[in-house]
Amino acid sequence: MTFDCSIELNNGVKIPQLGYGTALISENSDETVRAVSTAIELGYRHFDTASIYHNEREVGRAVRECGLPRSELFVTTKLWTTDMRAAREYDAFQESLERLGLDYVDLYLIHWPVRGRYQQSWEVLERILEQGLARAIGVSNFNPHHIDDLIAMGGTVPAVNQYQLHPQMSCPTLRSYCRNHGVQIEACQPLGQGLYVGDPVLSEIGRKYAKSAVQVVLRWELQHGIVTLPKSSRPDRIRENRDLFDFELSSEDMAVIDHMNINRSITPDADPETFTF
Repeated sequence: MTFDCSIELNNGVKIPQLGYGTALISENSDETVRAVSTAIELGYRHFDTASIYHNEREVGRAVRECGLPRSELFVTTKLWTTDMRAAREYDAFQESLERLGLDYVDLYLIHWPVRGRYQQSWEVLERILEQGLARAIGVSNFNPHHIDDLIAMGGTVPAVNQYQLHPQMSCPTLRSYCRNHGVQIEACQPLGQGLYVGDPVLSEIGRKYAKSAVQVVLRWELQHGIVTLPKSSRPDRIRENRDLFDFELSSEDMAVIDHMNINRSITPDADPETFTF
């Protein structure tokens, strides 16, 4: 089974709207390969990793060994902060590519806006794009003023901004900014690290559609045009997170979920304005 739900980025590249996140998926490399392989078997075609996740080798192995043409799979990885501070962005990208065992990535992101460095890093990403080593480039955990700085450089507008996003942190201002500037918003931690399992409001909505609270959250994100990246190593959860395309939330239910926003970050120490890692 596959599901066709792609969004066109600002450079014409199509990104699957439902992806598979791999942050902290497992400390066991074989289990990570099995989980990603299971996701591919269940129809996922978009896989999100990063150098700091320490699983690029496993993600790349699953992609290479799945038997599908490389062109059918969308792979994202990211530039970590220490490589930015050391001004070794290009070398870090090449190392990621080597660990993945791929000739190119579909999307390469600056993971965090390191103060005094992200503009220079962006110039390196533009070179990577020009060389055809990435099909699209973007950012992660960037606030509007960070993106403004990149746009002011007069070159490539970021294709994507990946950000913590879920009903209690729905980021309406950031989403509006990204939409107005042609930047696709992606939700990392889209389920709030288990925050919504059994939530009474979402569970009540889910009963109308014979769906779980988790499926309601992910469907809400899809209907807002958000690219979402749920993660799990359990096959039943991977399947549950996939089964979102046989129902549609009503406008009334969407509004109820919209009103859950309280700007609650589940990682308060990871603030784009104050992080130190």
